[in-house]
Amino acid sequence: MVESSPPLLHNYAELLRQSGVSFAVQGNDHQNEVMEECELPLIDLSNLRSDYEEERMACAQAICRASSEWGFFQVVNHGISLEILRKMRREQVKLFKGPFEKKANCGLLNNSYRWGNPAATCPKQFSWSEAFHIPLTKMSEEACFGEFNSLREVMVEYAAAMQELARLLAGVLVMNLGHQKGFFEEICDESTCFLRLNRYPSCPLSPEIFGLVPHTDSDFLTILHQDQVGGLQLMKDSEWVAVKPNQDALIVNIGDLFQAWSNDVYKSVEHKVMPNWKVERYSIAYFLCPSYDSLIGSCKEPSIYRKFTFGEYRRQIQEDVRMRGHKVGLPRFLLNVQH
Repeated sequence: MVESSPPLLHNYAELLRQSGVSFAVQGNDHQNEVMEECELPLIDLSNLRSDYEEERMACAQAICRASSEWGFFQVVNHGISLEILRKMRREQVKLFKGPFEKKANCGLLNNSYRWGNPAATCPKQFSWSEAFHIPLTKMSEEACFGEFNSLREVMVEYAAAMQELARLLAGVLVMNLGHQKGFFEEICDESTCFLRLNRYPSCPLSPEIFGLVPHTDSDFLTILHQDQVGGLQLMKDSEWVAVKPNQDALIVNIGDLFQAWSNDVYKSVEHKVMPNWKVERYSIAYFLCPSYDSLIGSCKEPSIYRKFTFGEYRRQIQEDVRMRGHKVGLPRFLLNVQH
C-alpha cells in the first residue's frame, strides 16, 4: 500500500530524542483528557439582508460584539451553497489521499505543500498536520494542478464565494468604527489572499501534541470551514476552551491586522488545533490579506501601534520564528515599548 501520510511520527520522535525525552504510543484503552466544549456566538447573516433596519443593525452589532469579546464567531445563512462546500471537501480529501512522495516532490499546486514544522527545534513547536497553502493567483494556472483539475474548478468557485463573504464581514466591522466599507476593496484582492487546505491525521502519541501550534492569524480575518471532528481551541479569559464543531456554520476569526487597525477594538485571539487519536480531521481556511506594501495604520488616534506595512509585518514574524522559534506578532509594533 502506498503511504499517503507524511512521516510525522519519525520526525516527532527525532525531536524528542534530541530533547532527551521518551514517548509512548497510545493504546486502544487510552482516553484523551476531555475539555468542556463552548459554543461560539452564532450569527444568522440573513438578517443583514432584512427589510427591517433594526434587524440589520442588530446583526451588525452582534458581529462587532463577538469580534471584540471573543475574536471568534460562527455564521449561518452566509450565502455559500452547501453543494460548493461539499464539493470542496470531496476534492480536498482526494488530494490528501494521494501518495506522500507525490504531494511533497512533484511541484503539485506550485510547491504549496507543507507538513509538520521544518523549523521546529523542540517538540512544542511541532505540528501534527499537513497542508496546502495556495495563493488565489495560482488557481487559474492549470499546469499547477496536474491531474487535480477538478479541484481547481471547485476551488476557483469556492474562493470567489469566500472572498465575497470576507468583504461583507470586513465591511460591517469597518463601518462600525466610522469608516467606509470600501476600504478593504482597495487593498485586498485575489493577488494577496490565499486558501490553506488542512489535514490532521489521527495521532497515536501523547494528547499534549499539537495539530497546529498556538498562534494568532497574521491577516485581517479568516473564514474556516471545518468538519465534525473538532479539535479547534481558543484562548478565552486566559484559559483554553474547546470549540464545539458545527457543520452547518462557518467560523470567522479576527487577525492581527484588524486588531492593529481597530486600535485593539477587535481582538486577534490565540488559537490552536489538537489532533484526535482515533480519526483524522479536515478544514479549509480562507485568509483575507492586503498587498505587501499596504500601510496598516490605526482607524483613530492616538494609535496604540506604530504604522507598518504587511510586508514588514511578515518579515518580522519570519525573523522572530528563525531567531526565537516562535512568532511575537503585534507586541513588536506597540508604540513606546522597548524590545
